[in-house]
Amino acid sequence: MSNPVYVAIDTPLLDDALDLVRKVKAHVGGVKLGLEFFCANGHHGVHEVQKLGLPIFLDLKLHDIPNTVAKAMQAINTLEPAIVTIHASGGRAMMEDAKAAAGSHTKVVGVTVLTSLDDHDLNRVGVPDDPHTQVERLAALAQEAGLDGIVCSGHEVKSARKAWKDGFFVVPGLRPAGASTADQKRIVTPRQARDDGASVLVIGRPITKAEDPDAAARALVGTL
Repeated sequence: MSNPVYVAIDTPLLDDALDLVRKVKAHVGGVKLGLEFFCANGHHGVHEVQKLGLPIFLDLKLHDIPNTVAKAMQAINTLEPAIVTIHASGGRAMMEDAKAAAGSHTKVVGVTVLTSLDDHDLNRVGVPDDPHTQVERLAALAQEAGLDGIVCSGHEVKSARKAWKDGFFVVPGLRPAGASTADQKRIVTPRQARDDGASVLVIGRPITKAEDPDAAARALVGTL
């Protein structure tokens, strides 16, 4: 992938999303459309963004019983997304069915531990291990289930790449040096994540909330 940066368009407003993509499309490799956007705009909204010519990453984080997730995956196949997320914690059967139902050109990646969670948060939901250990466990399960890769923070991508050499690694929660962390807890810089083995770098607010999103995207890509 010549440009690994996928800009995260986390807004329910279609016109705002299209305006942002138009501004940055010359300096990013793809567009990540999140749950807010999809719930508000559905297939129509995705089609409108696709018209701007960039690969689409549907970050839906599907998590349900295997049959339901498989049918949801089939329902979005007509959109031909480049990447779709499911939750690895949904179990091996769910992941297997999701991958089997996906389009042949869609990479299905399993979300391991959200970048907004730390040790304390995991303990509160009954996971006694630290994020690194939990990511390793779920990455191994995702590989066994036949997924293309995982979503993990930049803190775990190096070890994940070492264990899964041909895996596809999506890293969100990235911040340039000196930027605000906002609600993210396990962050690294885009350059560090790329050097450690990230396949795709998901970057939202440092680009979308910048005074000049195009200049911000260009500057970020320049650090890679």
